[in-house]
Amino acid sequence: MKKIAAAAFAAATFATAALAGGHLPDLEGREVVVVTENAYPPLQFVDPASGEAIGWEYDAMEEIAKRINITVTYENISWDAMIAAVGEGQFDMGMTGITIREDRAEVVDFSDAYMRSEMVMMVRGDEERFDDAESFAADDDLLMAAQPGTTPFYVGVYDVLDGDESNPRIKMFETFGAGVQALRTGDVDLVLTDGVAAEGYVLASDGGLKVVGEKLGTEDFGFIFPKGSDLVDPMNAAIADMKEDGTIDALNKKWFLDFKIGG
Repeated sequence: MKKIAAAAFAAATFATAALAGGHLPDLEGREVVVVTENAYPPLQFVDPASGEAIGWEYDAMEEIAKRINITVTYENISWDAMIAAVGEGQFDMGMTGITIREDRAEVVDFSDAYMRSEMVMMVRGDEERFDDAESFAADDDLLMAAQPGTTPFYVGVYDVLDGDESNPRIKMFETFGAGVQALRTGDVDLVLTDGVAAEGYVLASDGGLKVVGEKLGTEDFGFIFPKGSDLVDPMNAAIADMKEDGTIDALNKKWFLDFKIGG
């Protein structure tokens, strides 16, 4: 994997030693099982060059683990099962670019937002039939990929199409990556996603994918926990600390500006 060591990131990581035992909670090496999908580059994904699971969220969790003294282990699960599984207490925490929403907060507790993103329209690089939501909606032959229950699904239904959740123009896929593959092969014509994931896919596509149209909305990402989890407050303290000392900004630079998948 290509080594990317921004000076700001190194400085922020070095500051961890000063924080240990300071004003942040010390969870005394407690084991925390984190579940993820590994399908949202550059947040979390399997690097095709190394075969390792990497990304923004993995780096953030490594930093959080140092700051509040936890031992992190990872499990993998599909998106459609994740929120329910965490809500049922099968895992201590979930991460996969999860939008903070009131309906989900009835099932799980959220951390404070660690990132803000905006919904965009991702299409093939040679797409010329439409260039915004209106022109996509006007052509009944065009199809959209979505995962059930996700923010892109609801934005597609209510902000792009006709508000009918059973609209046959929305083709369902179990994973985000499967929807993107369907876009590449021409089985669908549009993938709605947050700008974070779109940037990763577009940069890695060598012109095969692009973003069109105006942004369709803003969403905040948070980690999820079983209801009443005592991990939420320590996690929020670490997130706030990382925002304050520049670590979040450095992670953004590393993964959204410097990193190239497979580089």
